[in-house]
Amino acid sequence: MRVYLDNSATTPVAAEVLEAMLPYFAEEAGNAQSVHSFGQRARAAIEQARRQVADLINAREAEVVFVSGGTEADNLAIRGIAQAHRERGRHIITSQIEHPAVLATCEALERSGFSVTYCAVSHLGLVSVEDVRACIRDDTILISIMQANNETGAIQPIEEIARAVTEARSRGLEHIHFHTDAVQAAGKIPVDVKRMGVDLLSLSAHKIHGPKGVGALYIRKGTRLAKLLYGGRHERDRRAGTENVPGIVGMGRAAEMARAQLSDRMERMGRLRDHFERQVMSRIPNVKINGDPDTKIPFLRRVPNISNLSFQGIEGESLLIALDLKGVAASTGSACASGSLEPSHVLRACKLTEEEVRGSMRFSLSAYTTHEEIDYAVDMLEETIARLRQITPSEPVVRQRVRFRPSSFVL
Repeated sequence: MRVYLDNSATTPVAAEVLEAMLPYFAEEAGNAQSVHSFGQRARAAIEQARRQVADLINAREAEVVFVSGGTEADNLAIRGIAQAHRERGRHIITSQIEHPAVLATCEALERSGFSVTYCAVSHLGLVSVEDVRACIRDDTILISIMQANNETGAIQPIEEIARAVTEARSRGLEHIHFHTDAVQAAGKIPVDVKRMGVDLLSLSAHKIHGPKGVGALYIRKGTRLAKLLYGGRHERDRRAGTENVPGIVGMGRAAEMARAQLSDRMERMGRLRDHFERQVMSRIPNVKINGDPDTKIPFLRRVPNISNLSFQGIEGESLLIALDLKGVAASTGSACASGSLEPSHVLRACKLTEEEVRGSMRFSLSAYTTHEEIDYAVDMLEETIARLRQITPSEPVVRQRVRFRPSSFVL
């Protein structure tokens, strides 16, 4: 049996999404900028997809800009604001647990004269609104805090942070903008830009059973943003380059399905994730849930499809490989780069011990994960953990603790 539990990395393309895309690879081959009928049909397909994505996040169609994925969306939001408003200030606020697309962009801006404050998080991986409020300065032009973390699934207090931004604007700091990376939130929990109060929001199609290589950035009407790419006047002059029509059509259909099925997906994935964690905790000793263990929907502080666990006495990389040999795909909380192990910057920020960080694994479900797949994964996990613990040396390997740096990432 093959079980895919790495859906936070990418999801399989839904059959309905593939069906919607196929005509635009061949029969509907027009360039959406062309004035003839072929081009106009491509343009109509893009605008339909724009409506579908806008409906998913409760935005206006004109506020949705299609890009190549979540990374470009984050770059366009952060660099776009930084370049457009640098005369008003050069201070940016973000958190220590952001995706590399945000952290690396902020680090690059630091090298070009910007100042970045990286807010710490609690042991549950949550950003403090008071910490964010305390970091706001007269020269702050952007706050970028993700809606849901890609490793632990922790849901951040976006609405409360937006209120802090509104308060700052009322004191004369009208130049502050608020961006959230919602790549891991969309399709898993409600995403409503009006209720959230954000100025910019990043999305990616391949996290919601759409194709890779396409994403979107919500840009609130009236937000001034510098361009990253120069060329034609595509996407209302926000993003130059010939549109990826099949990908955009696929993202639109995936967004439409995510919106229609959101309640069912939340309930189903949450139930399966909780079943997985209950089985693991009851059958495997010395396991810790990383993130908020309380998964009750009214108080949800973790997306329903992510389970990040630390297994005592286990190296995550060894477990990852052993599970893969059993047909179970997951991801590790540690990364191997240039021959040396770098601990997860997210789990370090959550104040886990070195052993807990290195023994961590992320299991992430999709809308199509089955009960049988979860049970098989638990069986293989129990068997593999027992075997690895038997062969693990009794004396732990001592490694140097790595201090947080924005450039230390888990991909």
